[in-house]
Amino acid sequence: MPKPFSGEQNMIEIEVSTLYKKNAKLRELDDYIHQALALAGSGNDVILTGAGPIWLYLKIAHALHGKARKLIYRSPVTGDVTIFDHSPD
Repeated sequence: MPKPFSGEQNMIEIEVSTLYKKNAKLRELDDYIHQALALAGSGNDVILTGAGPIWLYLKIAHALHGKARKLIYRSPVTGDVTIFDHSPD
């Protein structure tokens, strides 16, 4: 479920592990992408976080390009890493 941050209504957080049950499966990739797109909406800043295979993160990031204004990867190890930022500021 997306979580708007206080004061930042256009910030959506997607917990990648909630898109699948137990283990992500390549044969269900289209479903995961559709879920992520629905959660992200259009023109929002999006944070991807949580456990998930790298191939799933990469495919979701690719699908969000052109839909999200800004994409951030959040990790407890690295902190926030901006993947892309198309905001005019």
